[in-house]
Amino acid sequence: MDLLKAWPQYPLPHHLLSRVVHRLTRSPRLPALRLAFMRWFVRTYDVALDEAAQPELAAYPTFNAFFTRALKPGARPIAAAADAFACPADSRVSQAQPVTAGRVFQAKGRGYTATELLGGDPRRAAPFDGGMSATLYLSPRDYHRVHMPADGTLIEMIHVPGRLFSVNPPTTRAVDRLFARNERVVFILDTDAGRIAYVMVGALFVSSVETVWAGEVTPPMGREVRSWRYRADLHRFRKGDEIARFNMGSTVVLLTEPGRVGWDAVLAPDAPLRMGQRIGTIHAGG
Repeated sequence: MDLLKAWPQYPLPHHLLSRVVHRLTRSPRLPALRLAFMRWFVRTYDVALDEAAQPELAAYPTFNAFFTRALKPGARPIAAAADAFACPADSRVSQAQPVTAGRVFQAKGRGYTATELLGGDPRRAAPFDGGMSATLYLSPRDYHRVHMPADGTLIEMIHVPGRLFSVNPPTTRAVDRLFARNERVVFILDTDAGRIAYVMVGALFVSSVETVWAGEVTPPMGREVRSWRYRADLHRFRKGDEIARFNMGSTVVLLTEPGRVGWDAVLAPDAPLRMGQRIGTIHAGG
C-alpha cells in the first residue's frame, strides 16, 4: 500500500512544482483569498494559533510569513540542565537508532549511509560511525523554526542537491534511501555534546531552507554539492537559539558522535515532541 501511494511521485517535476509553490506562498496578492486559505489551513491541521506571537491571521502579509511564524516568549521552555540534549523542533519521531557500520536506519529495513547523507565525503561522516541518529518529521501543523539542541559553534554548511519526494510516513517506508536522495542542507557543529550533524531535508513543495547566518540557502537549485567553512569564532549559539527554518515543513536528521549522547525514552517511533524538551542525555567527552 505504501508503494502504491509513493510511486506517482517518481515522474513528477519536483523542482518545478516547488518553485511554483515558493512563489505563491510569498505573494502578497489576493489578500482575501490568502486569508480564507489560512483559515482553512488552521482548521484542517489544528494549528495552535494561541501559541503564536501574532495570533491574527490578517496580520501576515504572505502565507509563508504565517507558516514560519514566531511563537510567544516562553511557549517552548528549553531544557535547562547542563546534560540535557534539547529537541530542535516541534516534530514527531520517525526513527532513533544507532549509526551501525556507517548506515542510518530509515524504515522497514531501509537505510542509507551517513556519507551520502552528508554530501559524499567519508571524512565528514567518519566521526558519527557508532554514534546515534534521530529522524524527526515536521507536519504541516508544527512550528517550523529549528533550534540548537546544545551550546555550540557552526563549522561547516553543505548544500546537497537532489529530488524532492514527500517525507510523510508512507513515502518514508516506501522510497529507498529517501533522506539521502532528497535535496538537503547540512550543518556540522561542534557542541557541548560533541560533533553533531544537523540535516534539514527538503520535500515535495518544500525546497526552501533559510538560516540565520546566510539567509535562504535553497533555492537556487543546482547539481553540484556546495560547502562553506566558518571560523570557530564566527557563529556561536546557545542551546535553544533559532538557527534555521523550513519555508514549508519537512524532516530533520541528527547524527551524534559515539558515546556523547544517549537518547531518552521519549524518542519512541511516532512520539510527538516539542521544541526545547529534553530528548537525550549529554555524556562527558573522552
